[in-house]
Amino acid sequence: MTTYESYDDVLAGSCPAGGHHISGAQGEKPTLSDWYPDRLRVELLHRNGAAADPLADFDYDAAFSAIDLDELKSDIKRFLTTSVPWWPSDYGNYAPQMIRMAWHSAGTYRIADGRGGAGQAMQRFAPISSWWDNGNTDKSRRLLWPIKQKYGNALSWADLIVLTGNCALEIMGFPTTGFGGGRRDAWEADDATFWGPEWIDNTSPESYDDMVLRGERWVGKPGDADYELQQPLAASHQSLIYVNPEGPEANGDPQASAIDIRITFGRMAMNDMETVALIAGGHAFGKSHGQVPAAEIGAPPEIAPIEAMGLGWHNPVGSGNAEHTMTNGIEGSWTQNPTQWDNSYLENLFGHEWEQTKSPAGALQWTPVDKDAPRTPDAHLEGVDHALMMMTSDLALKVDPTYRAICEQFLADFDLLTREFSKAWYKLTHRDMGPKPRYLGPEVAAEDFPWQDPLPFDESTTLGAEAVSTLKQAVLDTGLSVSDLAFTAFSSASTYRDTDKRGGANGARIALEPQKDWAVNRRTVDVVARLRTVVDEFNAGGGDRVSLADVIVLGGCVAVEQAAREAGVEVEVPFTSGRVDATQEQTDVPMFEWLAPVVDGFRNYVRDDLARMTSVSPEQLFLDKADQLALSAPEWVALTGGLRVLGCNHDGSSDGVFTDRVGVLSNDFFVTLTSTDYEWKKADEAGLSFTLEDRESGSTAHTATRNDLIIGSNAQLRAVAEAYAGSDGHALFVRDFVAAWTKVMMADRYDVKQG
Repeated sequence: MTTYESYDDVLAGSCPAGGHHISGAQGEKPTLSDWYPDRLRVELLHRNGAAADPLADFDYDAAFSAIDLDELKSDIKRFLTTSVPWWPSDYGNYAPQMIRMAWHSAGTYRIADGRGGAGQAMQRFAPISSWWDNGNTDKSRRLLWPIKQKYGNALSWADLIVLTGNCALEIMGFPTTGFGGGRRDAWEADDATFWGPEWIDNTSPESYDDMVLRGERWVGKPGDADYELQQPLAASHQSLIYVNPEGPEANGDPQASAIDIRITFGRMAMNDMETVALIAGGHAFGKSHGQVPAAEIGAPPEIAPIEAMGLGWHNPVGSGNAEHTMTNGIEGSWTQNPTQWDNSYLENLFGHEWEQTKSPAGALQWTPVDKDAPRTPDAHLEGVDHALMMMTSDLALKVDPTYRAICEQFLADFDLLTREFSKAWYKLTHRDMGPKPRYLGPEVAAEDFPWQDPLPFDESTTLGAEAVSTLKQAVLDTGLSVSDLAFTAFSSASTYRDTDKRGGANGARIALEPQKDWAVNRRTVDVVARLRTVVDEFNAGGGDRVSLADVIVLGGCVAVEQAAREAGVEVEVPFTSGRVDATQEQTDVPMFEWLAPVVDGFRNYVRDDLARMTSVSPEQLFLDKADQLALSAPEWVALTGGLRVLGCNHDGSSDGVFTDRVGVLSNDFFVTLTSTDYEWKKADEAGLSFTLEDRESGSTAHTATRNDLIIGSNAQLRAVAEAYAGSDGHALFVRDFVAAWTKVMMADRYDVKQG
């Protein structure tokens, strides 16, 4: 710790917790995170609450469904070809600009944790709003304000952004697969998502590459078998959506760019076919802008002058727009007709040889070697044309053997490209919306796509009270322990991710590949097999039918009720039937593999290779898991303490099980954790495991992990733990545990809840 000669030394700006210098923006006071950058920010669980949402009680589904979608689309399409002086459209058509806006809104999605995507219109808020890669998307949204204003709160920004992208494609001759509404806007900045370890000063860049430093987000070296992005990142650099178009670190190497493309698009849930279709389809339209050096462009929206009214990247050259526009630094178009759907992007890419050149802004790009190659018209100046342009990331499709083969398929069959791009665009813009029942409107695609995690329809029935009572007794008759029943039910339900609405108990995919084979789920295999016999025997009765998914959840409810009774508290754990069982064929194994936890503190699980996969600590990932389950701090604490005394560690270990009454829903975890009779000591040099020693005798009373101690170490979590550890805290704890348990069990039931 830093030592000080006087109190004045503290006031001079050095942090007492390790000497961090405080240097906030002018006019801002240091925050807690400035003073203690490694603190666990539990308050993030309570962001985007009702207090921040002026529409918290607004029935958005009903309001959106009342919109005349044809009229709305007509308004959008009319706007797209009506240019305004303050930001003139390229080629007299805003469509390419709006495709980029929608693409970049949706393209932040990442499969590792389900964060990002278009679902909440986070492109409006920091940090995404001010990423260099999102340059001038602020203008696109401001251009749309008259339409948003007309339809008011019945049309979210999130839905408008995606629908505008669809309309833009359609007016240029492209057939979209469909559109599903129902996205609800966020109302505050995203301060929770880990976008990468790099810190970037984007106030005065000397070049585009200054904005996209690779930093320490990569594991291994290019060409190595273990070369990969650290979890859960998806973009190749900070402040980018996908990859640096100039190649890694602006090196102009198409082969290296292909490696980055495959990794980043894969992290965004796209396979090679979808990746090529998206690039070839997207670059069939519009142009890139690079007329002015980056150093001359003003600050991004989040730190622009107040009089800019939320618009950033002021360009002081000429009109500041039109033929002087600066966005990503690369200048030019890929095709001869940038506002028409055709195959000329691939025809140009493969029909010509390309040489490296530089844009007026100094960015690396490529132009045809053949001077007789087709030219592209200027976007604003009549009678002026230019050489075609390709990016290093475009050339990557030509040099990578797999990408090249797919391109050749598309060159030979334009209809195939059209179909694949249409499906990939639908996936891109809807991937984070979750199950299909959440989609609204008449243009929802009829087809069920594998990435939507489809479930059978009405395979199970709603059970009456008598049937539920019969099944409860059948579960008890199996002789399965409270620990095993609770562990299996929680393991089934806790795959849910509120970020992209994937996972959960509905579907009983815990009985299928890949979930049944995850190391964290090994305890569930025999339990699921025995519960399946309950299902078979009940369904053989010829009356009501029940799904395995329902019996797994019901088994957990039975366990919690019995554990509470053993602790002297009578409770009835709510149970809502109607879940169905997915088939293996309905389960996209590679995509579900991403739901496997890296850290699940609720079951005291940490992957052995955590340190290689990410620089984030176990307790930070535990916080992230609580956030994925949409839990509050009290819900997080209650679930953790309850699961420990129920014996729900993934490996059956005693870590954190601070009780000699395993299977009883006591508050022993909290009583022990907050006791002053014991002293915690590291059991390993890395500080991943600990022992609890009796201060008087020196004997070891318990063992624990970081996922246990964080509940007592973090001030906010400890405050909740103390409420449960007090002499009057047990009944409060049981009540809160049951409520949090039910919330997790019902998290994915969009068939019976709104939202």
